[in-house]
Amino acid sequence: MGVSQCVAVSIALTAVRVYLGAMILAHGYHHFFGGGRIAGTSRWFESIGVRPGRLNAVIASTTEVGVGVLLLLGLATPLAAAGLIALMLVAIATVHRKNGFFIFNKGEGFEYTLGVAVVAAALGTLGPGPYSLDRWWNVPGWSWTPGARMALTVGVGVGSALVQLALFYRPGRAD
Repeated sequence: MGVSQCVAVSIALTAVRVYLGAMILAHGYHHFFGGGRIAGTSRWFESIGVRPGRLNAVIASTTEVGVGVLLLLGLATPLAAAGLIALMLVAIATVHRKNGFFIFNKGEGFEYTLGVAVVAAALGTLGPGPYSLDRWWNVPGWSWTPGARMALTVGVGVGSALVQLALFYRPGRAD
């Protein structure tokens, strides 16, 4: 790959990482400080069968903020990407799956959340790029093969989502 291609790839990885980080950080921030805050998020989680609502609202919002900061900095990128995958898969399973694929379907389909999860998987696989703390500090995971980073990112992301759903998703049951 030529120098100009390397620079372009580096800039592209940075742009994707920074966008995903800022986007999910904004979601977490909003859950803590905007709209209905944690209380409103808690009630919504209860209404979709994610119980206990308050605990899960705090966990999800904290994960969004933490993942967002890590992605913005390019720190622990495979794990941050895994966290984003887990968030999106839980959102698909609990809210969007029943509404079909397209985001413009009534109730919003899983098109957007699946797209975010796929981009997070790609980012975790490719790495954060050279403009990141992972690269600057030479974090050990950066030197792994792309296959190993993919296995870590997707494995932890899917595994975390499955654990979250198994422990806390109880649709149609009032406690």
